[in-house]
Amino acid sequence: MKTRYILYRRGDMYYAEDTETGKQATLRTKNKAEALVLLNARNEAYRQPVLNLHIARTYLAATDPAIVTRTWQVPMDEMTRTKTGPTRVRNERAMMDPAFDLIRNRPILETKAADFLQTLEAGTVATNVFLRRIHNFALDMSWLPWPVLPKKQWPKVKFKTKRAITLKEHQAILASESNLERRAYYAFCWHVGGAQSDVAALTAEDINWRDKVVGFRRQKTGTTSVIRFGDELEELLRSLPTTGPLFPRHHQLREAHRATEFARACRRLKIKGITLHSYRYAWAERAKTCGYPERFAQEALGHNSKAVHRAYAKNAQVVIPTLESYERKLAAGADIIPMPEAKVA
Repeated sequence: MKTRYILYRRGDMYYAEDTETGKQATLRTKNKAEALVLLNARNEAYRQPVLNLHIARTYLAATDPAIVTRTWQVPMDEMTRTKTGPTRVRNERAMMDPAFDLIRNRPILETKAADFLQTLEAGTVATNVFLRRIHNFALDMSWLPWPVLPKKQWPKVKFKTKRAITLKEHQAILASESNLERRAYYAFCWHVGGAQSDVAALTAEDINWRDKVVGFRRQKTGTTSVIRFGDELEELLRSLPTTGPLFPRHHQLREAHRATEFARACRRLKIKGITLHSYRYAWAERAKTCGYPERFAQEALGHNSKAVHRAYAKNAQVVIPTLESYERKLAAGADIIPMPEAKVA
């Protein structure tokens, strides 16, 4: 193994020079015997970890010959191959993050915590999210013998604040939109709170006119979303095609294209902080505000988890009626609308 540090003297003082970096540092002694002891200590401190790494590589290579040369590009590619549909497209885009270039071709076994921290600092929130997934995938595949970063040392993921579109904003967007299909598309999103791709993929066959129900399987999760429609949505549906896609043009567009068109409409009206996904937040908040039962709202939006659904509706402004008013309604035999559960501190 090559000696990392060499000894030399300048005047009466002894120095150590790093043969890899060329950096020189004084050993703060004029005694050659002391200088040699200090130099050997530096070389030993370097040699032992490197030797341990070589031993570990030898043992690991016996069961997996590629482990020594496998780079982070491998788990990036293999993890993406396990995905399908829009999720795979998102993964492919994420793997092209320029921040990943710092570790993309680095052997997995030679990666240090500082390499990950440098990558996270150079990237965005998405870099943090996907680097965690890549790291965990490599661990699960036994390509990484130990975590590069301990779980508690990962920087916290901080997403941008997400909010619902307001009725006023929605009406302004409809009023400014000259394209009839796009206007109908936004109106439909308002009424059903569907994800943009799910709504764009709807067909006339998804409508049950007898029971007044729109039912479809969500592309993201595969869960079934069932929404009963009222008079306003029925009137809108009557204006849409009776066979095939309800929104023929939007059905052919990519997610990014639909999002760009919506963002352009928001810029014209100087509306900030919303995307097409804000229609889902709006539907969840409207349902909570009016006391719509949570289990019905969760079924309508196709949420598997109550936690996810509550995250969507967390900004709803709920006016809780007084107990006396409910007692009076009950005494009068009036129907009482169930209100959402209130949290007690």
